[in-house]
Amino acid sequence: MNEMMKELYSIGLIPVIKIENADDAVPLAKALIDGGLPAAEITFRTKCAAEAIKNITEAYPEMLVGAGTVLTTEQVDAAIAAGSKFLVSPGLNPKVTAYALSKGIPMLPGCSNPSDIEAALELGLTTVKFFPAEAAGGLKMLKAMAAPYGQLTFMPTGGINADNLLDYLKFNKIVACGGSFMVNEDLIKAKDWDAITALTKNAVKKMLGLEFVHMGINNDNPEEAERGAKLFELMFGMPLRTTSKSIFAGDAFEFMMGKGPGKCGHIAIRTLFVDRAMAYFKRMGFEFDEASVTYDDKTGKPKFVYFKDEICGFAIHLVQK
Repeated sequence: MNEMMKELYSIGLIPVIKIENADDAVPLAKALIDGGLPAAEITFRTKCAAEAIKNITEAYPEMLVGAGTVLTTEQVDAAIAAGSKFLVSPGLNPKVTAYALSKGIPMLPGCSNPSDIEAALELGLTTVKFFPAEAAGGLKMLKAMAAPYGQLTFMPTGGINADNLLDYLKFNKIVACGGSFMVNEDLIKAKDWDAITALTKNAVKKMLGLEFVHMGINNDNPEEAERGAKLFELMFGMPLRTTSKSIFAGDAFEFMMGKGPGKCGHIAIRTLFVDRAMAYFKRMGFEFDEASVTYDDKTGKPKFVYFKDEICGFAIHLVQK
């Protein structure tokens, strides 16, 4: 997976946007960044698309901005000149795709059947857009179509929403999903940036699926751990479970028999995607203890990691659901 595809994967959800007024581009970009999605696919379905892309890339050069609905070689040139970092098209036009690739910019043409995929492979592509995703048969169709094509990966777009987003992202051949449900045209026209930020935050929350697992509490010795665990058993009727290093009271509290990670203990947080969660928190200014990362033997992806810094005396770690 090249660096651009890695960046698309780490973000996971790419807002697909139709902008009618180039002046809306920068505040819209800020709303997305504030919501946790520093990415956008600006479609060439309006006359101001190139100007909108240019406005965003100048204001937020760190944002991953691409051009969508790229249908001609002229639009390829315009998108690149405006600062686009990737291009997307609804279908596979061999001439336009080859031209884009000759310019050194990643291109994701739309594919909805095996013939499209074979044409894409002939052009040397390793990632394509699956469009229109839901209308073309949805995840069931995508899985059937992807099966014969090895390491080819996809960015489904078209009908992706908060309800089916996770179904798509859990399929291991999907790099990211394109969606417009957090950037409704009416909200853009109304300049309701706060609403777009709120919808974006909800989309990120849905994608990462972060949830509390348990709190580990450090103790000086096994006797102290046992005393604390028994108190919680008496208070709440929590069943006790002893491990080699701790005593669990229910599933939520782990009384360590000694000094574990963190001054006071540790807190475990479960997520659907450890790697995407790591990328998200890094964008938000947090660091991780890279030496603590453990990987899944089958997928090769991170399944466990500690944050670098303690929070209120507790070490925090992420664990794969």
